[in-house]
Amino acid sequence: PRGGGLFGGGNKDDKKDETAGEPKKMFPAMTQEEIQEWLEHVPVSAVTDSSGAGVVLKPDNDTSVFYFFMSPMQANATLAQLKGANEDMDLKVSAFSLGKIWFNLLNADSDKEVLLKTPGSEGEDGQTMAKGVEYRLVPDTRDLLGARMLLTMSPEDGEKLKQGETLDPEVAQAALKKAISESPKFNATFNEIPVFTIAQMRMQKKMEEGEEGEPVTLLPMYFSLQNLVATWQQFMGSAPKEVQDVEPAINLLSLHELIEMMQKESEIDWRTVVLVPPSLAGAGSDPVSAAGGVGGVQPEDAMAQMGGGTTLGDI
Repeated sequence: PRGGGLFGGGNKDDKKDETAGEPKKMFPAMTQEEIQEWLEHVPVSAVTDSSGAGVVLKPDNDTSVFYFFMSPMQANATLAQLKGANEDMDLKVSAFSLGKIWFNLLNADSDKEVLLKTPGSEGEDGQTMAKGVEYRLVPDTRDLLGARMLLTMSPEDGEKLKQGETLDPEVAQAALKKAISESPKFNATFNEIPVFTIAQMRMQKKMEEGEEGEPVTLLPMYFSLQNLVATWQQFMGSAPKEVQDVEPAINLLSLHELIEMMQKESEIDWRTVVLVPPSLAGAGSDPVSAAGGVGGVQPEDAMAQMGGGTTLGDI
């Protein structure tokens, strides 16, 4: 139920509907442009200089790394650390669109040449062209741990968490230790971004005035496990009694896996999935409204809500 239940079972190569004997409806693969647009409203943070040029870090002599953060708080912590090491650096946290960087930087040829600028330098001083910069997308530490716990926690303890209950400290400590040592996935600290959803939380997209046709059913997916659980509890609080007995299964995928599946023909219409950015989830009772202008919140507003900076890096 944690990762596969959402998408059904069966042989993926068999496109026949076993019950009806008819070919299953298949949806075309999403294009790179569609996926970029699908990710457009998701803000990520990075440390830049005052003009928006990225700060490349060198964890060792042979590696040049540029970090994007899902959490603006973690970007601000990195900013504070860099400023503490060198007060002369004129640095800030800037926001970037995940759609703009996904293919252009995060999943591009590592030999792509980029312009590096030494923070604090003027004009062309301190500017060099460099290859081999490694771009890393860092998940929120809390969500990374949440993903590990989902994969290793006992069903009983998982149910308690979904109901918003607090685990006994000793049980919680044991679950935490197990998550850290035994999780089969999400063990990297970067480029393995967990995405969470509950299949029963599908909802209809609001029809525009004068719009015709069948209403579209959307499935929200969350970067924040905490926001998913909070929204589910709110959802169940106002649901009819017969629905309140539904046992939710929290499904978990990595963002890279998800996008890989979207680029192939599928029984699933990925175009009806919406990502709820961590900085926007909880901004309203409707999670779809929090996703990139589907219900009114526009990408520019998403960037403006980031802590530390409001520059949208146009890469």
